[in-house]
Amino acid sequence: MINKINIAVIGVGRWGVHLLRNFLAHPEVNVVAVVDPHPERLAAVKQQFELDKNVLLTTQWQDLKRVPGLTGVAIATPATTHYALIKDALQQGYHVLAEKPLTLNPVECRELCHLAEQHHLILMVDHTYLFHPAVERGKTVVQKGKLGDLRYGYATRTHLGPVRQDVDALWDLAIHDIAIFNAWLGQIPVKVQATGTVWLQGAGEPGSRGAEGKKETDSPLPQGLADLVWVTLTYPDGFQAYIHLCWLNPDKQRRLGIVGSLGSLIFDEMSRSSPLTLLHGEFEQQDNQFIPVNQRQIALELETGEPLGRVCSSFVVSILNNTPLEVSSGWVGTELVEILAALTVSLQQGGKPVFLSDRILKEQE
Repeated sequence: MINKINIAVIGVGRWGVHLLRNFLAHPEVNVVAVVDPHPERLAAVKQQFELDKNVLLTTQWQDLKRVPGLTGVAIATPATTHYALIKDALQQGYHVLAEKPLTLNPVECRELCHLAEQHHLILMVDHTYLFHPAVERGKTVVQKGKLGDLRYGYATRTHLGPVRQDVDALWDLAIHDIAIFNAWLGQIPVKVQATGTVWLQGAGEPGSRGAEGKKETDSPLPQGLADLVWVTLTYPDGFQAYIHLCWLNPDKQRRLGIVGSLGSLIFDEMSRSSPLTLLHGEFEQQDNQFIPVNQRQIALELETGEPLGRVCSSFVVSILNNTPLEVSSGWVGTELVEILAALTVSLQQGGKPVFLSDRILKEQE
């Protein structure tokens, strides 16, 4: 007989619904409660998933404290609510799977990581791309030296919306590509830079409207919420990655690549037939000419499986084994929030380089 664990899902908006679906399908999980402040969402998921009458549906997080035998919670609420919810959950003795980003503040992230360790609890962040078969295979390719000497990386993440009103394009989009670069390189950046452009939600008085008739925002950024952001990441060995982020492009792109002396590795999420491609090619010098040689293209075979399903399964395994999963731990989530926070400083300062080590030391003082 399978010994199941009891899990509650907090927040069943666009992303939380998928967490709920995966946990309901997991053979070692009992979903015992669903929390959402919107009663209509609770009614919708009850009908959609034909939830058992014994599953608690509530608009109040505090109601979970009367659920017997609750083991863990999956939190898919706005990032501004994460710190309070996660801290309370850990203090109640629950393992936590949190939607990314862990919080919006690196100091809060570190506090939560230490709290989880003190209580011997799992704190995991659903950086879903780290569980994508293409990213897992790509990491192996890069770290086995298949690309030769690494030269630079690039990524583009664009679409026509959705336009967020709580964070800019940097916080909305960049975390995915940064997580992939960090995983493939086995490093985290030491220096970051960001520049941005605002069109839709410029800074101004509440209720005022910009040139396009859009309501302006109380953004902490002097210029408002950036719609377009260019990011540069510099790693300890000098490798640089460049990221283009925008939510105004009708052409949806989800493409990331690393270029080396022997070829390139391309992860193109929009290509269903061959999302991960290894392109061999290098130069041969003949007199003063550089001639391309050894050119060929290989579509790499990948394992099957929904990345979010892998996230949920890994969370369950971590709980059952009482062993944190390093690939997407709270500490990994903290590193990514630290990078985003540093990029925000650079964005505010018009692209001035920000050194990660300096910020970390300053925050720890």
